[in-house]
Amino acid sequence: MRIFFTILGILFLETLCAQNTSKTYLFVGTYTDGKKSDGIYIYEFNTKNGKLKEVAKGENLVNPSFLTISNNGKNLYACTETKLEVNGSVSAFKIDTLSGQISLLNKQTTGTRNPVHVITDKYNEYVFSASYTDSGVNVFKCNADGSLAPYSELIEFKEGSGKIPNRQAASHVHSVNLSFDNNYLFAPDLGSDKIWAFTFDKDDLLTLSDELTVETEKGSGPRHFTFHPNNKFAYCIEELGGKVSAYIYDRGKLTWIDSYSSNSKEHSVYASSDIHVSPDGNFLYAANRLEDENTIAIFKLEQTTGKLTFVAHQSTLGNHPRSFVIDPTGKFLIVANQFSNSVIFFKRDIKTGLLKKIKTALELNAPSSLKMRTYGKTSS
Repeated sequence: MRIFFTILGILFLETLCAQNTSKTYLFVGTYTDGKKSDGIYIYEFNTKNGKLKEVAKGENLVNPSFLTISNNGKNLYACTETKLEVNGSVSAFKIDTLSGQISLLNKQTTGTRNPVHVITDKYNEYVFSASYTDSGVNVFKCNADGSLAPYSELIEFKEGSGKIPNRQAASHVHSVNLSFDNNYLFAPDLGSDKIWAFTFDKDDLLTLSDELTVETEKGSGPRHFTFHPNNKFAYCIEELGGKVSAYIYDRGKLTWIDSYSSNSKEHSVYASSDIHVSPDGNFLYAANRLEDENTIAIFKLEQTTGKLTFVAHQSTLGNHPRSFVIDPTGKFLIVANQFSNSVIFFKRDIKTGLLKKIKTALELNAPSSLKMRTYGKTSS
């Protein structure tokens, strides 16, 4: 009987340990100079001390320049064959959550050059992509294993321009973003100074809404877009104008609140890139890419009004911060400096929002996209 209870106790402890085991993975997408290479790198990240361990790589990938993880965490999707003179694609991968390994399921053409952004819907049934050079938005239906059927819809923007000739001679959709209820999709258009708004449903897929589409400031060049965790506000980083625009969000409607300078120096044309709100909703971060800039702008966020207050600029300690990510705990912020081939890790002060570099760092060729996911996290 004593042996029985001993065995029972061991099994209980093993089960308890298994339930409380969690792993956080960092996925890094890169440019491969247009040639087949590893392209995607996966690391296990220790959220207590910031240490890193490489666990997997991709294989035979060409310019997997932007990544996203499905809401159920089972699949990774990448914009591939980007920044080339041929049509690009979206590639689907299965994620082994225990090891971090990824395996290619399939890829589908976007029918356009230079896909630059990809997302999944709330229910892991659809994937959306945005293409920059041949401006357009794709809708792909997901198969049961997360692989992609050929695109069901391609909405092209063949007209549109802005006031900056060398950057806004044509429409350039730069990202796609779904509302939390899965009913609306927003696509910032750098070339036309618009945030295109669509309704989405399974029958009609995307329907452009002129009423909900937002015209931004001329020459602003809207690029990336994010919602606040409370779903009451949305924020857009404007690449060419170097500002963050804040909006009240309500059932597909964006109402402008104010715009805030993101850069520390004045320029005629800016190069801002990425934008994220901290998990607690208290701070907003925006990345800026000019040779004498290369900063993360830190803003305090007022959760009742959506307004921002500037806090500080943090050097990214590298050149051309194309992407950054805040880890799921909110304790770390990680930046991909594309031109200096570096990924820099910062500890984030959750009270002040300020960033402090830690020893962890990576050297990778042209890192361009960062995503993180914690697996096995329990409620205890």
